[in-house]
Amino acid sequence: MNRVVITGAGVVSSLGNTVEEFWESIQAGKSNIAEITRFELNDEYKARLAAEVKDVDFTVHIPKKELKRLDRYAQFAIYAAKEALIHSGLDMEKEDATRVGTIISSGIGGLETLEIAVTTLNEKGAKRISPFTIPMTIANMGAGNAAIHIGAKGICTAVVTACASGTHSIGEAFKLLREGKQDVIFAGGAEATITKTGIAGFQALTALSTSTDPTRASIPFDKDRNGFVMGEGAGVVVLETLEHALARGANIMAEVIGYGATGDAYHITSPAPGGEGAVRSMLLAIEDANIKPDVIDYINAHGTSTDYNDKYETQAIKTVFGEDTKVAVSSTKSMTGHLLGAAGGIEAIICAKSLTDGFIPATINYKIPDPECDLDYVPNVGREHDIKYALSNSLGFGGHNATLVFKKWEGK
Repeated sequence: MNRVVITGAGVVSSLGNTVEEFWESIQAGKSNIAEITRFELNDEYKARLAAEVKDVDFTVHIPKKELKRLDRYAQFAIYAAKEALIHSGLDMEKEDATRVGTIISSGIGGLETLEIAVTTLNEKGAKRISPFTIPMTIANMGAGNAAIHIGAKGICTAVVTACASGTHSIGEAFKLLREGKQDVIFAGGAEATITKTGIAGFQALTALSTSTDPTRASIPFDKDRNGFVMGEGAGVVVLETLEHALARGANIMAEVIGYGATGDAYHITSPAPGGEGAVRSMLLAIEDANIKPDVIDYINAHGTSTDYNDKYETQAIKTVFGEDTKVAVSSTKSMTGHLLGAAGGIEAIICAKSLTDGFIPATINYKIPDPECDLDYVPNVGREHDIKYALSNSLGFGGHNATLVFKKWEGK
């Protein structure tokens, strides 16, 4: 089987729109969570904070006329994919395009477009609906449009598994590359759900934090956590077979060595008690990597800042790594907010950079320990630490669990 490596990355986020700017913000423990500006808030919105993407010039990668025919999430997908292409140094003119794939997912898709269409339908009638409504709304169009912009003619698909979508996408790409079905795959996720319907819907589920203090809103594993903060953006990595990467002299960021995917078959929104599905997902990924749990140096947790997720994920980690484990665990959602289907994409980039630079990101704004969440969450300040193996978890509504294991690239 082929070995698989990460050779490039692209990101759009509240913390920056280049990998360098994003990673500097993560290392600094920065957050740009603030009051929502994407739409006008009223008193019915108790959840008032979000991590919005700002200061991004989409026209760098997308013609201005085309922007009007793309939902915001697809704009994110294209932008991140094109940034990943540049970052990887891949020359598509020298590639067999049929061996270059695209698996870029979204948990929800073009929610803003759908929202506008329903409003138009109710206020102005069916004849006023845009002919681009459906192509802009469906969740595969991030992948489809990114593939067009890259010129990738290999597999083009999208895995829709709620908040596990981005991680599943990278995992499925990893499998295809390992089996020799493709040479290169752009994989990750994109999401844009800071809309009236998106915030109202998750608020109705009581999933969102209602704190008005940005430093006490996205607080994973903290005893006072009361929900997540919505984020938006995209994270895309370029995955290649090691043979292909070496042949073109690519700069290798990290190696992907394991992937696990399971289902809870328990509840539509709550994880299974004890994180049973997450346990199996982590064990499968570790077994796939052909390593032992005790060699994992860092876990990028799903860590949503919701009561059950953080408690059950903590229990799951203890089941896999031992009750007295000292493994470093952090939730970078404390900085980025929760990007739903794009979370796994940006968190894969964080893991790759952590391995490259020997740095473990913090769980910021952590103040009040929870007796039920008692691991080493790297509170408030990141650590310089030479790490060889990193693990990333994503757990989605519907009982979807996905885990990736990454290894530091040491030139062999």
